[in-house]
Amino acid sequence: MKLANLLGRAVVISGEGVGLDVERASAGRFSSDVMELFERWPEFAEWASGRESQADEPIDLNALWAPVPRPRQVFALALNYGDHAEEAGHKRPSDLCVFTKFPTAITGPRATVSLPSPAVDWEVELVVVIGRIAWEVAYEAAWSHVAGITVGQDLSDRKLQLAGARPQFSLGKSHRGFAPLGPWLVTVDEVPDPEDLELGCELDGEVVQRARTSEMIWSVGDIIAELSRICPLLPGDLIFTGTPAGVGMARQPARFIGPGAVLRSWVEGVGELENRFVAGPRYHPATASEEEKDK
Repeated sequence: MKLANLLGRAVVISGEGVGLDVERASAGRFSSDVMELFERWPEFAEWASGRESQADEPIDLNALWAPVPRPRQVFALALNYGDHAEEAGHKRPSDLCVFTKFPTAITGPRATVSLPSPAVDWEVELVVVIGRIAWEVAYEAAWSHVAGITVGQDLSDRKLQLAGARPQFSLGKSHRGFAPLGPWLVTVDEVPDPEDLELGCELDGEVVQRARTSEMIWSVGDIIAELSRICPLLPGDLIFTGTPAGVGMARQPARFIGPGAVLRSWVEGVGELENRFVAGPRYHPATASEEEKDK
């Protein structure tokens, strides 16, 4: 199943690019708010299974919002690919390196992102969405707590991230729009092997990252088991699982995203993001319309 967020309404997507409105098709049994579906994920997933054939509404990709717009917790892994750790000048880590991205950074798969500094970097990632509460979960049971996977960009303001005496990972990675997500959530039965998927991104048509998720140091099972040992993972929570080598900061000379750039990011069997960038903030969030806020 593919679950999308079409202008704020939950929609099951078919392979032909058409959708089925969840609330209408279920006669109100399930909400149009995708976040409410995660609270009843096993029940919803059973209902939605096989209903793609009923889809009849054409889908405009430009009208898709983030498939998980309001998670309560957003975890992220640093240095989870050996080649990225090496290019960043670090040894292969012996423990998970975890930080958080704040939920207000989330934006959609075709959103335009404002550049707050001249040092904004790209980091394509496989993102895992939790489907039922995970607390002290064993490695072997980890995937049974996953609703699905999606594509994410962990955009990073390297200037802010590395400012001061200690790194500011969470702040440097949480500017507005710094977590493009989508284009939809895909359940793991839709992909041949969720532990071995190609992911990558290209900047203005040039491929800058390409790897496979099987190259992660810590697998999805490892990550869920370790995080759930510390705190409960809640339905709708996100886990950015780390990025491979190829980031701009590690290049000689360093390369960053500039105004007018187009960044395309993908995960095999899931989909792709296409985000454009402009200089500086385009509006004040307090006065922005709902449509402006999602762009």
